[in-house]
Amino acid sequence: MKTIKLVMIGFGNVGRAFAALLLDKRDVLATQYDLRVRVTGILTGHHGGALDPEGIDLTRATALLEKNSSLEALNHGALPESAEEFIRVSGGHVMLENTPVDYASGQPAINHIEAALNNDMHAITANKGPVVHAYRRLSDLAAGRDRKFHFESTVMDGAPIFSLWRSSLPGAKLHSFRGILNSTTNLMLTLMEQGRSFDEAVQHAQDIGIAETDPSGDIDGWDAAIKVAALTTVLMDHSLLPSDVEREGIGAISAGDVQLAKSRGCRWKLVCEAQPTEQGFKASVHPQEIGSEDPLYNVIGTSSAITFHSDVLGALTVLEEDPGPHTTAYGLFADLLDAVVQSLDKSDMLFKSSRDQ
Repeated sequence: MKTIKLVMIGFGNVGRAFAALLLDKRDVLATQYDLRVRVTGILTGHHGGALDPEGIDLTRATALLEKNSSLEALNHGALPESAEEFIRVSGGHVMLENTPVDYASGQPAINHIEAALNNDMHAITANKGPVVHAYRRLSDLAAGRDRKFHFESTVMDGAPIFSLWRSSLPGAKLHSFRGILNSTTNLMLTLMEQGRSFDEAVQHAQDIGIAETDPSGDIDGWDAAIKVAALTTVLMDHSLLPSDVEREGIGAISAGDVQLAKSRGCRWKLVCEAQPTEQGFKASVHPQEIGSEDPLYNVIGTSSAITFHSDVLGALTVLEEDPGPHTTAYGLFADLLDAVVQSLDKSDMLFKSSRDQ
């Protein structure tokens, strides 16, 4: 049985959901893939870190953070001063990068991923920043090291968006896409349609954990814009930054506007689009009042959807209902398996059998 050593940078809701999934899938990893995963390092922004070459107890790590306690009790040895050094000394084969996104620069996540790749680790992230700010550089670095840089969870959580185009649609050319990519604003608009005020909708989204204490990244359209930029950069070979995307959030839409649309049999949605035009490439995030004939009309609550138009198929739609940290965690898990199994198939000696550990 092969032992995969994993280092985790960031251990928030998604990181802890991934830890739970990893524990739940232990038997699947062993029986179907002849693998065991050992987490040798966890580093957080506010609760310290822990290194243990024999493997960190993920149940204890989760319990400590849920009590707002430090991970120090799980640490063996002195902690490095920088995240990059932490990654290096962890001895990991794979790094999971799950720090909060920085829309403007993609840092420090870019540095974390570079450190992992430069130390011959596969790099997997749910952070959109590195994809839009350093996709080609990081992809080239990964290829030069014969490692993987994967990021399925950056758009639509665990739904197979990037892997769909990478693996299942060979030779296809994406012409355009249109969808709902921000769960928080979609839930808010649904709640306002049900009679809640704008402020009540924000509060509910915060109470259930899908909106941050400062929800402006969602309400002002930045989260949707960076997802559009990630999709165009990776799938359409057209590099965009979030600031390049025409952006309007839902801040100006009142509960009255939503109720008026409802009376006409319509709904407000924050719609993401990208396509080439005669005037140049156009990418946008805008509120739109849509009718029941629109395929996005029935995408309600925290659900998301995207419709792709390519040169080989008609409209192809991917719908994800009620995502959360657990679905984002699955995207990370799928990326982990893809990277590791491909390496094992190539007899990558980085991964040694458990009897060699």
